[in-house]
Amino acid sequence: MTGGLKVYYVPWRPFVMQNSFLTLFPSLPIIRTTLIRERITIVHGHQAFSTLCHEALMHSRTMGYRVVFTDHSLYGFSDAGSIHMNKVLQFTLADVSQAICVSPTSRENTVLWSGLPPEKIYVIPNAVDTAMFKPAVVQPSRSEIVIVVISRLVYRKGADLLVEVIPDVCRLHPNVRFIVGGDGPKRVWLEEMREKHSLQDRVEMLGVVPHAQVRSVLISGHIFLNSSLTEAFCIAILEAASCGLLTVSTRVGGVPEVLPDDMIILAEPDPGDTVLAIERAISMLPKVDPQVMHHRMRELYNWHDVAKRTEIVYDRTLKCPNQNLLVRVSRYILNIIC
Repeated sequence: MTGGLKVYYVPWRPFVMQNSFLTLFPSLPIIRTTLIRERITIVHGHQAFSTLCHEALMHSRTMGYRVVFTDHSLYGFSDAGSIHMNKVLQFTLADVSQAICVSPTSRENTVLWSGLPPEKIYVIPNAVDTAMFKPAVVQPSRSEIVIVVISRLVYRKGADLLVEVIPDVCRLHPNVRFIVGGDGPKRVWLEEMREKHSLQDRVEMLGVVPHAQVRSVLISGHIFLNSSLTEAFCIAILEAASCGLLTVSTRVGGVPEVLPDDMIILAEPDPGDTVLAIERAISMLPKVDPQVMHHRMRELYNWHDVAKRTEIVYDRTLKCPNQNLLVRVSRYILNIIC
């Protein structure tokens, strides 16, 4: 029990990147026991790539529980992985009571591939703990500009873009230094780039950064760089802005909807355009007031508002009629055929 939250750990061994094999029915006894023991009313599933989420939603509906699903990602319609994931989600969401998306762009994407009626999908953005993510008491000197990157170092998060952007920025601005936090299969590419361009003293690789230490990394910088190639929301941008950092981000997915225009500089996911955006951000730094940014974030995003809006969705979920098994099976079959 941590902060009143009870956590059950399922004894499945992950095989890669904290993912477990799809078990389908072997998870039913554990899910059923938990739901009955805790007298659960609504089952809320998160993350489309979680096999446990899909299994829990399906078994919960079989037991007659109302279910809600929150989609945190964006999916394409052309690559094999997205096509497969869309089909799995169509099957799972065929029987959900309500769905939540984290941005209007994410909602449009979900409506397109899921087949859910738009009136069953709500937009509730993420938020940030502004009490935890606050600017430094003493701001870092601007004699040296520090650009912070905290991300999983994978293709989808734009690690390949970083490999091309960092050397160009360092060449154009001798007083710029990078701090890169995160780990992943693309980390070796960044390390090779650092060796190739002799940037060991200007590109600091931190590896995995625990969430409790993220603020201490952010407040050591002036600019936060997000290079994602696809993003439904990007909560890292909120954390950086709450700490008073000016954000430079790729113009993808729901990112343009997250921050006001004067708090973020958007660029196309292209090395040249991203470098230009960083140069613009450097020129804007003298006008940035971290404390003002923090106060604006506290007004724009807070978890109390998210909780109230989620509670409204739960109330509407409880009013949804329970469908009989024949109707449910017919909807599953329809999604398999389509």
